[in-house]
Amino acid sequence: MAHEFDVVVVGAGTGGYVAAIRASQLGLKVAVVEKQKALGGTCLIWGCIPTKALLEHAHALKIAKGAAEWGLTGVDGKAVGISMPAVHARKDKMITGLTGGIEMLFKKNKIEWVKGTARLTGQGGVEVTLHDGTTQALGATKEIIVATGSAPRSVPGITVDRSKIIFSDEAIHLDHVPTSIAIMGSGAVGVEFASIFRSYGSEVTIIELLPRLVPGEDEAISADLEKTFKRRGIKVHTGMKVTSATITDTGVTVEMQAADGKTQTATFEHLLVATGRGPVTEGLGAEALGLRMDRGYIVVDDLFRTNVPGISAIGDVITMGGPHYQLAHVSSMEGILLAERIAGHHVTPINYDHVPRCTYCDPEIGSVGYTEAQAREKGYDVTVGVFPFRALARARMAGETDGFVKIVAEKKYDEILGVHIMGPRATELVAEAVMALRMECTVEELVKTIHAHPTMSEAVGEASHAAHGAAIHI
Repeated sequence: MAHEFDVVVVGAGTGGYVAAIRASQLGLKVAVVEKQKALGGTCLIWGCIPTKALLEHAHALKIAKGAAEWGLTGVDGKAVGISMPAVHARKDKMITGLTGGIEMLFKKNKIEWVKGTARLTGQGGVEVTLHDGTTQALGATKEIIVATGSAPRSVPGITVDRSKIIFSDEAIHLDHVPTSIAIMGSGAVGVEFASIFRSYGSEVTIIELLPRLVPGEDEAISADLEKTFKRRGIKVHTGMKVTSATITDTGVTVEMQAADGKTQTATFEHLLVATGRGPVTEGLGAEALGLRMDRGYIVVDDLFRTNVPGISAIGDVITMGGPHYQLAHVSSMEGILLAERIAGHHVTPINYDHVPRCTYCDPEIGSVGYTEAQAREKGYDVTVGVFPFRALARARMAGETDGFVKIVAEKKYDEILGVHIMGPRATELVAEAVMALRMECTVEELVKTIHAHPTMSEAVGEASHAAHGAAIHI
């Protein structure tokens, strides 16, 4: 006999658990199937939260090393180091608190957590293999939500042994600071770990197949980040392909090939593969049920419906036929909208052009909307305003003057098309830009918006002045 619910959610990551909570708030009876020992999924347990914790420790280390400049007494900056056991203890304590908080929210909202692995059986059915090997049948009278997320993936020819050649899952748990590490890929994961390990004292090399770092960002961001990384001692190889990685007694020997065919080899203690993530659908029974798939992703429409009635999907596991951001905050918003649709509310599709993209390297990157190149490709007559953080008093106080704010706008109607920030607090400052795009703000409206002084946010206001050719402080 199946246990009946209105909604059964498969996966308790940032999409699944948020969808479950919102559905329960709207009066639906909800169960969540999750095989991990804790709730929160990749973001909370393996991704966003632990990596950002490591980055916060890197920031603290930077301040301590500059103790003399900050006027700190009793601290010998030259002798300051990092204790990885202490770092991990603090990180793990924080994660335990956050996952426990989600458990409390499940209890508060009367959501049943079924601990096991799910398989879709059709007609609203879900079979769960529990941790003790027994099975339990669940039934969803309204909807099944698939939110199984993604996992790191390698590239052909590179075998990840999870010891010397590793994914981010292993990188966040390294019990020591590597003497040297090579990082394949310079997306968010790659450059964040480059920042972490360089700050901790590792010799870091980034190997990127495409011509520039963070290739999804505006070209100005890529260029400035590369300059900043090189100043920090991070070696950067762009336009370079890893052709082989051989594990040795002392580490990993990596062979690289440039676009002109020239090759070079180098040996590192670890090779971190940060070349992207793939969908988690193995064992779900998606194909047998007839779900439309594309390269392992579940195909959905703009309100997350699959081709099988009564089954929807959200988060990293889906594709809509075009670019779809694998970001925690995107999954959460998708979960909220889906729960509201299931409950009978009127909802409108997400505008994915307004998704904030945040990278927590040092310096941080926060962006939203079109890059300058994208805007020109779409036929806009573009105007640009740029303002450097080095001109801000607040940035100088913080000792963080790298980077800039760049506003991309359309000349005729003055509409803001994109905002690209690299520098201190960029991942916080981008929120203003997201609101500006959502409200279809003009540059003039941003010019007339008073930004408090002295703050980092002044850079956004100054960039808007620059877009009109009238920057005040440069």
